[in-house]
Amino acid sequence: MPAPASAAHGRKIGKTKDAILTDLMHPAVHSHTAPPPPGEASLRSIGRLFPYLWEFRGRVLVALALLVGAKLASVAVPLVLKEIIDALDKPRPELVLPLAFILAYGLLRFASTTFADLRDVIFAKVTQRAMRRISMAVFDHLHALSLRFHLERQTGGITRDIERGARAVSSLVGYLLFRITPTVLEILMVAGVLFVKLDWVFGLITLVTLAAYIGFTVTITEWRTQFVRRANTLDSEAYGRAIDSLLNYETVKYFGNEKYEARRYDGSLAEWEDMSMKSQRSLGLLNAAQAGVISIGVTLMVLRAANGVVAGTLTLGDLVMVNAFLLQMFQPLSFLGVMYRQIKESITDVERMFGLLGRPREIEDKPDARALDVVAGEVRFDHVNFAYNADRPILRDVSFAIPAGNTVAAVGASGAGKSTLARLLFRFYDIQQGSITIDGQDIRHVTQDSLRAAIGVVPQDTVLFNDSIYYNIAYGRPEASREEVIEAARAAHILAFIESLPQGWDTVVGERGLKLSGGEKQRVAIARTLLKNPAILILDEATSALDTQTEKAIQGELLEIARSRTSLIIAHRLSTVVEADEILVMEGGRIVERGRHPDLLVKNGVYAHMWALQQQAEDETA
Repeated sequence: MPAPASAAHGRKIGKTKDAILTDLMHPAVHSHTAPPPPGEASLRSIGRLFPYLWEFRGRVLVALALLVGAKLASVAVPLVLKEIIDALDKPRPELVLPLAFILAYGLLRFASTTFADLRDVIFAKVTQRAMRRISMAVFDHLHALSLRFHLERQTGGITRDIERGARAVSSLVGYLLFRITPTVLEILMVAGVLFVKLDWVFGLITLVTLAAYIGFTVTITEWRTQFVRRANTLDSEAYGRAIDSLLNYETVKYFGNEKYEARRYDGSLAEWEDMSMKSQRSLGLLNAAQAGVISIGVTLMVLRAANGVVAGTLTLGDLVMVNAFLLQMFQPLSFLGVMYRQIKESITDVERMFGLLGRPREIEDKPDARALDVVAGEVRFDHVNFAYNADRPILRDVSFAIPAGNTVAAVGASGAGKSTLARLLFRFYDIQQGSITIDGQDIRHVTQDSLRAAIGVVPQDTVLFNDSIYYNIAYGRPEASREEVIEAARAAHILAFIESLPQGWDTVVGERGLKLSGGEKQRVAIARTLLKNPAILILDEATSALDTQTEKAIQGELLEIARSRTSLIIAHRLSTVVEADEILVMEGGRIVERGRHPDLLVKNGVYAHMWALQQQAEDETA
């Protein structure tokens, strides 16, 4: 049966993946230490690829065996060719074809090519799986990074780094194992053959030429790598600016800043162009140096072989053998510089990608973290202090409780710290002082997955996937049945709208949901949160984008749903929280008033003043 075999294979791979991801996510060098030198960083990046390759050690060893076999056959071809020439060159009464050598010549050439092709076929799975696994590691790690990182990141630059890094893995493995290694191996074999078959001078010339070539290549390439690195950085920046501008298409149009955006993009491209030109000029210098070294080496080898033939110490077959070795050896050697440059560029791309993996997780599960056990759903903030940056406190000694099944609302001016309460409860950040508990369990001591599975959030700024309406609502619980998805849409008062669309549930909402109005997007967000059916509900300005009539209809539905859940409502419009069991009035990161709506009005304090202002504004717009 195929299923059990597949499952067993999955378990084997999964165990290896966990070990590899542990190594990747927790590199030996921590963020507070000085970065390693470029050479050490390059070796470390190469070293981090080997666990992926060694997972298929059988294929790797077979591929390496085929590589050696292909080079042995390749080196043997000129030797057989020498015997053919010498056999034909000897004077004899009747010329006889050296048939055995000719057949061996053909078989060796065939073996050289076939072994190389088989090697590529066998190793293809190793390379492709490595690309897939590393891409998944980066993808998983980016999702594991804190909200702080994602608020600061530039999407275009990161996607460019991931794209180039994954592609560079294939190039790096291919060049190192199947280009550089075979070329150096073949040169060493040829030097040995020339040393044994002819004399030590031929072997010495070969090795000196190789050493000079590698020396020039490494020295000049190291110098020009700075231009390549800078060009790649500028390329990512330009790409990031382009993506950012396109994502904010409407904003660009609103302010008529198309030319301004074009100038910014062109400025990045101009810097990239300048650095690319420096890279190209240094490449020309490198090519000239490499060509000079190869020309001198070839000339000396042919000159010595020709002198040997004239002096009678070498045969014509020896001269042909030397020439064949030169053609066979220096042809791949002429690409060594290109390969080395490609390797350096690939290492640079891989380093940038591994740099993403090296980003520390700000929020991590403790080693002994256990799953959250939601019994009743009571939430408690106890003397909580928090600051996004140390010099700017946001919450100051905040304490309150949301009894199981109750609804607590937080109101106040912008910047008072209301939305921060929701972010801390969802554990996007960890608090600096105090504790946040659910049913007596500190949320820092439970797993993030179990915590977030118990909490549903309807954010103020709703962002949807560029997919169908059905996909976006079902995202709340992907395994839900179609009937449950439809019921969630009905509860969010969006079912009639969906069914009125020409493509119905299959309507694609566009990037970030831009094809829908603000109110429609928010109703989709409410529907998918209702589908998730969480024990704890956070409504962060959940109806702010709705019209008054729809808001009242959905508000009633939300309040009905909230009665069976522990709910935290973040609100600006006070009319949406009048039914809350308790209202927290926040100002400057502190709770300055608390109580039910009628009690707060009687106090005639901050809340009463806010209520009067909003009522006045509504009367004026009525």
